[in-house]
Amino acid sequence: MDIIVCIKRVPDTEARVKIAGDGASLDPSGVQFIMAPYDEIAVEKALQLKEASGAGTVTVVTMGPAEATKELRTALAMGADAAVHVTTASAPSDALATAKTLQGALEGRSFDLVLCGRQATDVDDAAVGSMLAALLGLPCVTQVSTVEAAGDTIKVSREIEGETEILEVSTPCVLTAQKNLADPRYPGLKGIMAAKKKPLESLEAPALESLSQVRSLSLPPARSEVTFIEPTPEGMQVLLTALRNDKKVL
Repeated sequence: MDIIVCIKRVPDTEARVKIAGDGASLDPSGVQFIMAPYDEIAVEKALQLKEASGAGTVTVVTMGPAEATKELRTALAMGADAAVHVTTASAPSDALATAKTLQGALEGRSFDLVLCGRQATDVDDAAVGSMLAALLGLPCVTQVSTVEAAGDTIKVSREIEGETEILEVSTPCVLTAQKNLADPRYPGLKGIMAAKKKPLESLEAPALESLSQVRSLSLPPARSEVTFIEPTPEGMQVLLTALRNDKKVL
């Protein structure tokens, strides 16, 4: 099974980000970047499917600045066979422009499955995977929590409002990965060394105009001060008094 996984370079989820001087973007200085966590899950599942079939390839694709090769090398160290880097000075500001760029990178390539993370942790729009499927003219199932491949058919399940939906889809197709699809492996020293010799293709991103524009960003308001109350009868009396007189909930 030949699988393509689309990944994205995002700020570390534990990073304390700052708004840049233009007021409409993030200041990247001092920020550690990582592969988006849902994309990392997608890479792991692709590797598991390849290992289960005993044949095939896993190719990772990303769009971003020159520094994004770090995330591609991480995926290669995990076990991916090849990588494609669509270089761009700055990422398009909307999902459609991103999907169109990825479409261009995938056209002409042979694959049975495209895996994407459910959503990237920087924008959280959860739209690129389904848009990419529409542009490629392929069936798509989002937020899958299990994937089983059998010949030209893939059986998937996903959790919807407390219930489990089970679907079968023919290949080639596009799937987006939910949190519990797989537990990403840690690249070992052998994988890290091998990643340096694996092919990494570089393409130039086409000039695409975004249909949406970020006009401003703002940080959420600071949280109010926390009052710690001792777990004693006196403390409980303080809590009840505050709920009754200050919060007016009793």
